[in-house]
Amino acid sequence: MGTVYVFFADGFEEIEAFTAVDIMKRAGLKVAMISVTPDEIVRGAHDIPVLCDKNIVNCDFFDADLLMLPGGMPGAATLGESEDLRKLLLGFVKEHKPIAAICAAPMVLGKLGILKGKKATCYPGFEKYMEGAEYTAALVEKDGTIITGKGPGAAFEFAFAVVELLVGKEKVKELKEAMCIVQ
Repeated sequence: MGTVYVFFADGFEEIEAFTAVDIMKRAGLKVAMISVTPDEIVRGAHDIPVLCDKNIVNCDFFDADLLMLPGGMPGAATLGESEDLRKLLLGFVKEHKPIAAICAAPMVLGKLGILKGKKATCYPGFEKYMEGAEYTAALVEKDGTIITGKGPGAAFEFAFAVVELLVGKEKVKELKEAMCIVQ
């Protein structure tokens, strides 16, 4: 099994990032937290610091199964300014490999043209950046290899959508039962 790479910048939305990392790890996925800034310690939108595993310049991503972008501002905007991340995202699209983005982060995909002709969702007000996408306002939207989430309230369902894509529905069912989400 490969790795899910989650990208961080100052101002990321903690609940979206940490919920996804936690649920993916519970599912048995290998998860690496990557800073796109020079510092490997980044601070969330609510001033919670996190030590990332690596900096984007120190990774080759050869084993990547999925790239994930949490939202939050200015974190999502900073992700969109990272040339290394933009190149990586475009390479994933070319190879038809999965990408997931939530809240404000789908704007990064939209500005790169990745959402053209795809159903997608995002935090209200950011749909204007989703060039060519069919904005649905759903909590979570999956179209092909692209998963988008609406915002903090969608964090669990967004993470489960990633797990379902990579590990399957049975694992999601198992996790929901273990986490007391369903009886």
